[in-house]
Amino acid sequence: MKDLLAIRVSTGLARLGWLALALLPAAGPQLGAAEFPQVPGVVIDHLPASAGLFVGSPSIAVWTNGDYVASHDVFGPNSTEHTRAVTWVFRSRDRGLAWRKVAAIDGQFWSSLFVNQGALYLLGTDRHHGNAVIRRSLDGGETWTTPADAASGLLRADAEYHCAPTPVIEHAGRLWRGLERRIPPSGWGGNYCAGVISAPASADLLNAANWTFSEFLPSSRTWNGGDMGGWLEGNVAVTPAGELLDILRVDTAKPPERAALVSVSLDGKTLRFDPAAGFINFPGGAKKFTIRQDPKGGGYWTLASIVPAGAGTPHSALRPPPSAIRNTLALLHSEDLRQWNVCRVLLHHPDAARHAFQYVDWQFDGDDLVAACRTAYDDDQGGAHSAHDANFLTFHRIQNFRSLAATAPGVRRALRLAVVQQPANPGKPEENRNKALGFASQALEQGAEVVLFHEEMLVGCVKNKSGIARASL
Repeated sequence: MKDLLAIRVSTGLARLGWLALALLPAAGPQLGAAEFPQVPGVVIDHLPASAGLFVGSPSIAVWTNGDYVASHDVFGPNSTEHTRAVTWVFRSRDRGLAWRKVAAIDGQFWSSLFVNQGALYLLGTDRHHGNAVIRRSLDGGETWTTPADAASGLLRADAEYHCAPTPVIEHAGRLWRGLERRIPPSGWGGNYCAGVISAPASADLLNAANWTFSEFLPSSRTWNGGDMGGWLEGNVAVTPAGELLDILRVDTAKPPERAALVSVSLDGKTLRFDPAAGFINFPGGAKKFTIRQDPKGGGYWTLASIVPAGAGTPHSALRPPPSAIRNTLALLHSEDLRQWNVCRVLLHHPDAARHAFQYVDWQFDGDDLVAACRTAYDDDQGGAHSAHDANFLTFHRIQNFRSLAATAPGVRRALRLAVVQQPANPGKPEENRNKALGFASQALEQGAEVVLFHEEMLVGCVKNKSGIARASL
């Protein structure tokens, strides 16, 4: 028990965290509300599964005049993702209540929207495992430059790049963003090498010469106790000490979900990873997430597709793997990028096979978070093809999000309690003890601070428990 007690205990059984939903719908009329009243949030776009086209890579930015701009690419059997991918851009002039499509971009995939010095940019690839490209818009997303060469946005023409709509951040006068490369050029995930690109914030971002590409760091299948399918979709973040990290999603076969912390040199050229200390527990870490630092100094936030522990269900027994379970979206907070707490479950559907809230990109908007979500949900044409193959792009607003974090500055902290109600098996103290530790670990992952269970779960069913209890502490 010493090792368990040394861990900072956070809140409890996942089902206790589901009691209050914090995702508040935007007020007023909603685009698609008449057609899709059952879909959470505001429907920005809908692609029926029968089209063989699925919603991918949602991104969102706040334009200089306060309008919201959102984007998503298109993947699936009837798409052109492997030759020349397509990204659609949408704009809202009323803070997310209604949306209209303003652009269809030929040759853009896996891309992040961001605003820099009065211009809107899209940074990603031109296709599935394609070249690295960037485009610029000066009118809020309606018209875009074309990356025809190294002077107009073609950053690298040697292909095999991979990424997702993760943040482009500014630090020490430079813009930073995670980018992976597939070396050798085959398969998914396992051959992805972590990397970071950067450029001076004041430079011409369409000029490839202004961008620095780091080395690309491979992973090893032996890491994380052998449960390491690959790392991908890195978030560049600055630690409280001012150090740069690339925080990557980790593909694992079983819980707990993890993330990898890769150190980035200040010149943006060198990466370093310690497999003994670089993995952290990260609810939702087996799927893409977006981390942003609170501009008001309250640590870091993310929206992640967590795997909530079912009542009485050991994590090790979960199937399919964590990366395939995307039906629960949660708000997480951290003070240091290493210890992450689940603040609140925002969206949940009991079916994980054809329902999902995933790949969420989001921005701060005053005291709210505004988010674009790749959503798999019911429609009038049979629903989504699968949880992964989403049929909606949806907009969401999380109001007064800082009030949802127990660790946020100025918020009175509530004690988060988990109760284990599993009976002990008489005469099997070791089995009972392992069950207790397993349930306690689940509760810790969900943010529990106190875990309560029957004493028999630790000491077995005996007449004189006091001696055994003292010996086991």
